[in-house]
Amino acid sequence: MSALIEEDEIAHGADLVWLEDTGGLDYVRQSPDRLLNRRGKPPYHRDGRMVGHALLGPEAKPLRTSGTFRRRVFWLLPHDRDSDPKGLHATGAPAEAVDPRTLAPGGKGRKTERSEGGPPSATAREPGNTPPL
Repeated sequence: MSALIEEDEIAHGADLVWLEDTGGLDYVRQSPDRLLNRRGKPPYHRDGRMVGHALLGPEAKPLRTSGTFRRRVFWLLPHDRDSDPKGLHATGAPAEAVDPRTLAPGGKGRKTERSEGGPPSATAREPGNTPPL
């Protein structure tokens, strides 16, 4: 699991929006960003690319100190495994990375054998199997 996100930070997640197909991605990086609204595509100010973001439900309240909302953004850097399979993250994954197949609105996701660079388990390779959430 990503140690960088707490469950209470994402409890009001209503949906996840993917900007590209995550089927071929072993992992995505996730971070809670402070954004001005609950919904809509957030601005992106990192290297690499944004691959998705979370939408918040109407019960989500803005932070008292800033008036912003904490929403997750999913992203990848140019040296991540999808772009550089033999590079820095050929095995292992960054601290903020999780397997996108384990993500759900309001759920922080987790690392898996796949996200860490290993082969999928025998159970995961069986037709029709999806990893548990």
